[in-house]
Amino acid sequence: MGGASDGGRVLRPDDGRFDEMANALRALAMDAVQQAQSGHPGAPMGMAEMAVALWAHHLQHDPANPRWPDRDRFVLSNGHASMLLYALLHLTGYDLPIDELQRFRQLHSRTPGHPEVGVTPGVETTTGPLGQGLANAVGMALAEKLLAQEFNRPGHAIVDHRTYVFMGDGCLMEGISHEACSLAGVWRLNKLIALYDDNGISIDGEVRGWFADDTAQRFLGHGWHVIGPIDGHDIDQVARAIGQARLSEDKPTLVICRTTIGRGSPGRAGTARAHGEPLGVEELAATRAAIGWKVPPFEVPPAIATRWRQASTGPSRQAAWLQALGRYRAAHPDLAAEFERRIGGHLPADFQETALSLMSRLGPSTEAVATRKASQQALAVLALSIPELIGGSADLTGSNLTEVPGGRHLHYGVREFGMAAVMNGLALHGGFIPYGGTFLTFSDYSRNAIRMAALMKQRVIHVLTHDSIGLGEDGPTHQPIEHAASLRLIPHLDVWRPCDAAETAAAWCHALEQPDRPSALLLSRQALPAQQRTPQQIVDIRRGGYVLSDRDRPVAVLLATGSEVAMAIAAQRLLDERDLPVRVVSLPSSTVFDRQPREWREAVLGRGLPRIGIEAGVTRWWGQYGCVAALGVDSFGESGPAAEVYAHFGLTASGVVELVAECVTWRRSPGTTLIA
Repeated sequence: MGGASDGGRVLRPDDGRFDEMANALRALAMDAVQQAQSGHPGAPMGMAEMAVALWAHHLQHDPANPRWPDRDRFVLSNGHASMLLYALLHLTGYDLPIDELQRFRQLHSRTPGHPEVGVTPGVETTTGPLGQGLANAVGMALAEKLLAQEFNRPGHAIVDHRTYVFMGDGCLMEGISHEACSLAGVWRLNKLIALYDDNGISIDGEVRGWFADDTAQRFLGHGWHVIGPIDGHDIDQVARAIGQARLSEDKPTLVICRTTIGRGSPGRAGTARAHGEPLGVEELAATRAAIGWKVPPFEVPPAIATRWRQASTGPSRQAAWLQALGRYRAAHPDLAAEFERRIGGHLPADFQETALSLMSRLGPSTEAVATRKASQQALAVLALSIPELIGGSADLTGSNLTEVPGGRHLHYGVREFGMAAVMNGLALHGGFIPYGGTFLTFSDYSRNAIRMAALMKQRVIHVLTHDSIGLGEDGPTHQPIEHAASLRLIPHLDVWRPCDAAETAAAWCHALEQPDRPSALLLSRQALPAQQRTPQQIVDIRRGGYVLSDRDRPVAVLLATGSEVAMAIAAQRLLDERDLPVRVVSLPSSTVFDRQPREWREAVLGRGLPRIGIEAGVTRWWGQYGCVAALGVDSFGESGPAAEVYAHFGLTASGVVELVAECVTWRRSPGTTLIA
């Protein structure tokens, strides 16, 4: 083959310097894993040439400015190969000194076991759960395409970059890869280029015994362009394939790279042992001899280090882009300001006015509506002033009510997990605030992607409707029982279960105001009565928990969420007739409430009063608030009319009354103790 450029940097295949660059990656990976006595050396060693072909000849990035908006995105979907990425970042000049590579997998290092966005400069997404990085890359490529359509003007292409992803057999075995790659084909994401490390080995051994897919035909069926199989250790072949992929105008591209895991290791190459354990002292020495690597551990010969530093043309590319942005700003000042605001992750300057307008519209409402409908009403207002809102649904648009007139809407099809991970990619790219809908019970399908959004601190909003046994006839397969409590266990995720339109509007506003955390809005199918509030109570909603209705000298406190708040209010009136005054606390978001000052929480919950929790779901989670009893559902649901199902489980105002009477009487009895 001759030299290749194809839109990338010129490569001369007869120049052995590139093999030395690949060996630098191998050496740093095997040294770090050996020192940590933990990790995965095989994949970095096997993908070294693939990395040289991309990073030294095509990738547009700037180590001095990892957040340059028009940089190419690189995603390592097979995140166990993290040392490949860390070695690349170190060698190309990111703020990742050699001592951080020496601290690989150690506490508080910037080189954790799997790449983590926000921890290591240059890492675009947190990967490790296989397949999700690939789905994130689909979201990033979608964001690039949509931003280009919205902001580019003739002669001014300020959004023009690609998304590259490395992935392995495990990524393709995970079902999410089918979901995400099918969407990428439908959306014609031609600037998405995936390089498949086809080494035929997983932790259990040769994958042909459990993974015999015709990968090329599968991706052709998804609507992708497919190149290969090619020799993944031939830098020229890989670079040429990437150059060819860059020319695609209507399809994403898969490049199948045949490689040998642990390449260079005489005793481990091509074996499962290379996958997930250090090479060992003797094999490490044998590998160094085999690849001609004569320097001590964690050292790179100066000439090779210089070649790596010179490989990135980022500074010049970024300088050219900044000049282009200046010309764009002069020609289209309003568009430029909007682009910079959105890429910066800032809400519109008038957001608080929008929020006040929304609360003034829905806050005093006396209409009984399903909170899913109230959510749609809120979106209709918010979408007009927040153009970065991009929504969708997993084939339940008419049920989740996620589409609004004039808004940007994505049809994800029946792909809950893929949707959630693509949303993470949209958020990670920048320029969008994604939201997506499905039934609450199906959040189980997308749970790991929800967890990843929380781990990565991304502003992603999950609209989870049909939140309780209020589904009625749909029965136990669709009636969430443990889901609300389970989602509340995910750190850094805000979970809202509003009781009416006012709380729904507050939930949306609060979710949008959180730049570094996802939110889940749990919304009802059935209509819920509007609650009466003072202006101060409307403000207090956004604290997650507040006193909705109080009495003088209450004998107990009722804590309720969502549809059961109305039940608590009805019970309060019935208890008045029994001379048992109670306080009703609405707790639309326990996760937000728990972050409030202690004084607020104690004032709301009341001191020295028995507390009773009410929610149409599992009851055990109420113990954190010191509840002496709880009314809920600790079994699967039933199929029948909603009112009958609620009555079947004793979730009625009269059921609350009897429970309060029992608890208060029991508490007044001498010699008794409160139940846990």
